[in-house]
Amino acid sequence: MKKPAFMNFQVDHMTLLLQPRLYNVAYCLFRILFGVRPEDILYDKRKEWVKGEGEQSMTYALKIGEADDTPKEIQNTIIAVVQPSEPQNQSSHVREMLDGHEAAAHWQHIALRTPDLLAFHKHALERGVQFVTPILRDDEDDLIQVFSGEWYFPGSKPSGMFFEFLERSPSDAKKSELEKQTNQTWFRDRTFLGLYDEKEREYQSGEVTPFIAFELFEQIEKYIGSKKSFEITADDLNHVEQMMMEFARKKAESN
Repeated sequence: MKKPAFMNFQVDHMTLLLQPRLYNVAYCLFRILFGVRPEDILYDKRKEWVKGEGEQSMTYALKIGEADDTPKEIQNTIIAVVQPSEPQNQSSHVREMLDGHEAAAHWQHIALRTPDLLAFHKHALERGVQFVTPILRDDEDDLIQVFSGEWYFPGSKPSGMFFEFLERSPSDAKKSELEKQTNQTWFRDRTFLGLYDEKEREYQSGEVTPFIAFELFEQIEKYIGSKKSFEITADDLNHVEQMMMEFARKKAESN
């Protein structure tokens, strides 16, 4: 069976969380070992958290590869690097994610590129996937994107791992359709800072959005029962998909 075009994903970029002690060392390693040139540094976003102490680097993005046989707008292989740049006495969801893993580094999210983000977004919502942002539009990079909830389960700590789904070079018709669907479109710096602020709000409140609602997770878990992954049949998957769609439908009706 042929897959729908909007399910033909490719990795667009990855986001790597690093403890401050590793942040600058990693910058050197990327420049020296990965051959990152000055022109390959896509951005370095900074903020002065405490007046008079100067700006702190929040995140930089590096181009580490380039394909020759694909359209220019999707040739890049990108890693975005983020550190907890807030003062030690100020809350930081990035620091909490790293400390929670007791790690110097942590891959935060993988960005998957789709040729039709609006179709995928509708497909995912209809199956109970939860997103922490509306579909965002970045005119400078000519893309639209959306960020999912985190992958974790009831009783566990938030994993700090989630997905970004995006489409590059969307048509004018899609941009127009997006404007009709949402009045929360964010631009350029707000796509990073807006996501950053939303994750900070979640971690401060202790209510981190899961990829799917815990209730739905438990329904699926109960249905699968003690089956091993290789014992799950096509009928099981069809049943679970119907459960997901029914859950999403009831949730939409109650909102």
